Amino acid sequence: MILSGKEIKNKLGKEIKIEPFSENQLNPNSYNLRLHNELLVYDETILDMKKQNKVKKIIIPEEGLVLEPGKLYLGRTLEYTETDKYVPMLEGRSSIGRLGLFINVTAGFGDVGFKGYWTLEIFCIQPIRIYSDVELCQIYYHAVEGDYDIYNSGKYQNNEGVQPSLLYKDFEL
Repeated sequence: MILSGKEIKNKLGKEIKIEPFSENQLNPNSYNLRLHNELLVYDETILDMKKQNKVKKIIIPEEGLVLEPGKLYLGRTLEYTETDKYVPMLEGRSSIGRLGLFINVTAGFGDVGFKGYWTLEIFCIQPIRIYSDVELCQIYYHAVEGDYDIYNSGKYQNNEGVQPSLLYKDFEL
């Protein structure tokens, strides 16, 4: 079961937190999230899963930033979200996809209990100018059936900004 937009609004301040919240971003069964002005790009040609890869920060200027095809950009949502009792899911908006801009190619599945900003995997087919504050993706919520453990990852929980991959920490165990 996916929550309707009206039910997302009814759950605000209880099982769902979206800050800041704007009624204008509410859809029939999702809520649009906006892009922050900060991006990260990997500074290395070959990425290594077993190590912390270097990144550099890019700020999206007011006049926008042209993204290059074949390059992965990591962004984050302006909105902070929390969820309890629901599985948050993130998808790119269809209007964005129709411009050849892919959001969260593989990581749109959240966990019950996630608290933080969503890191967005951004990839484009052809050069495209993007802007901060644009409604880039949408969050929606699935009900969970049965007992569950609350998400409590030391890697991504309660994040403050854009997060590159922390997969290398899995090899330290």
